[in-house]
Amino acid sequence: MSHQLLFVYGTLRAGFDGPMAKWLASVASHVGPATAQGRLYHVEDYPGFVHCPSGLVVGDLFLLPDDPAVLDRLDEHEECAAHFPAPHEYCRERLTVLSESGPVDAWIYVYSWDVSGLELIESGDFLR
Repeated sequence: MSHQLLFVYGTLRAGFDGPMAKWLASVASHVGPATAQGRLYHVEDYPGFVHCPSGLVVGDLFLLPDDPAVLDRLDEHEECAAHFPAPHEYCRERLTVLSESGPVDAWIYVYSWDVSGLELIESGDFLR
């Protein structure tokens, strides 16, 4: 099951009122809250997650359906599909996150560009 989990920390979260968050909620099952080791930066009107051992980022876990088109659409949204010019702002990686029932491996979109000059979201919670 863990290979089909997605950890979201920004505009795809269950509490965000955007079209892609609504779409994700309609095609995937919300598992519950989770956290990931890392830091969250305010990019524009969305956040960027950087994996690191210090810091904690708050988000939600979704169980994705067994349909590659779902991840393909998310890759399009995050502009990291192969046809987008490199370097991509985000890359999709598998990381261990902490769910209410313990550690699980999940897909997460990691911010790839330089964070110098970006505001750190101290709370680690984009919706807060």
